[in-house]
Amino acid sequence: MLPTLFGIMLITFIVTQFVPGGPVDQLVSELQHQSGSGGEISTSATPYRGGSGLDQQRLNELRAIYGFDKPPGQRFVTMMKNYLLFDFGQSYYHQRSVVDLVVSKMPVSMSLGLWSFLIVYGVCVPLGIKKAVSDGSRFDIISSTVILVGYAIPGFVLAIMLIVLFGGGSFLNIFPLRGIVSDNWRELSLVGKILDYCWHMVLPVVSSAVGSLAVMTMLTKNSFLEEISKNYVVTARAKGLDERKVLYKHIFRNAIIPIITGFPGYFITAFFTGSLLIETIFSLDGMGLLAYESVMNRDYPVVLGSLYFFTIIGLVSRLLSDLSYVIVDPRISFDSVD
Repeated sequence: MLPTLFGIMLITFIVTQFVPGGPVDQLVSELQHQSGSGGEISTSATPYRGGSGLDQQRLNELRAIYGFDKPPGQRFVTMMKNYLLFDFGQSYYHQRSVVDLVVSKMPVSMSLGLWSFLIVYGVCVPLGIKKAVSDGSRFDIISSTVILVGYAIPGFVLAIMLIVLFGGGSFLNIFPLRGIVSDNWRELSLVGKILDYCWHMVLPVVSSAVGSLAVMTMLTKNSFLEEISKNYVVTARAKGLDERKVLYKHIFRNAIIPIITGFPGYFITAFFTGSLLIETIFSLDGMGLLAYESVMNRDYPVVLGSLYFFTIIGLVSRLLSDLSYVIVDPRISFDSVD
C-alpha cells in the first residue's frame, strides 16, 4: 500500500509540474487583465498597482508565496511530510483549508454514493438469484435486456432523459432539478425535511445507480449458476432436500462469496466518490464538481490533497476486500504453503 500511495503521489506531482497555466501564471494573467482599469488592485497574496506592471522581483515574490521558489524535489518532500500529518494546506482558489473544503462538499457525494450502494445491492442480489434459478426463461431474457440497455446508456444521458420526462421538460413536472433540498428546507418539519430530501435525490440517484445494476446482477447470476451445477448440489437434491433449502442453505453461502467480499470496498468508496456530470446536471455541489474545478483552476493543494486522502481510502477498501475473503471463505488463506 505504501509504495502504491507514494507512486501515485509522485506521478501526479510530476504531471503538475508540466501543466501550463499554474497558479502563479493565472494570478499574473488576472493582474495584467485588471491593470487595464488603471486602478490600484489588492489581492490576498500581494498588493499590485495596475499601471506599474509586474517586474521580476514581484514575480519572484508571487512564486515564493505559492512555494514555487524551491526546487521540485524539495517541494515534494515537504508536501509528503505534511500529508503524513494530514496537513493539506490551503486552497489557492477558494482561500480555505483543503480539509474544510472537502468536508463541506462530501455530504452531496455521500448522499449519492450511499443511496446508489443500497439500490445496487438491494436490487441486484435478489434479481441475480431469481435470474439464476430461472435461467433461460422469458423473465431472464427480458430482465437481461432491460438491465443491459440501462448499462449501455451513459449516466449523464439518462439524467437528461429523466429531466425531460419527469423534471418539467417536455412531459411531466414531478421531481425538482436543483440541489439536494429546497430553499425552505429549514422551515419544514422533521418529516417534511426527510421527504423533501428524498424527493430531490430520486433523479440523481437513479441516474447514478442504473449503470451499476447490470454488472452486479450478472455477477450474482453467474456466481449462482456456477454453484448450481456442482456435485454437492446434485447430492443435496438426490437426498430429497427442499429446493429452497438447497438454494439458501447450500448454494447461497458459497455463491454469495464474490459479492460479499466486494461489499467493504464498495461500501467505503461509495461515500467518497463524486460524479462530475451528474452533479453538474442536477446542480449538486459535491466532490466531482470540486475535483473538476480544482484541476481547471490549477488548485494544486486541493488536487493533491484530495488525491492523497482518497487514494488511502481506496487502498484501505481493497485491503478490507482481501481480508473479507478469509473471513467469508475459510478455504482461502494468505499463508504460504510449502
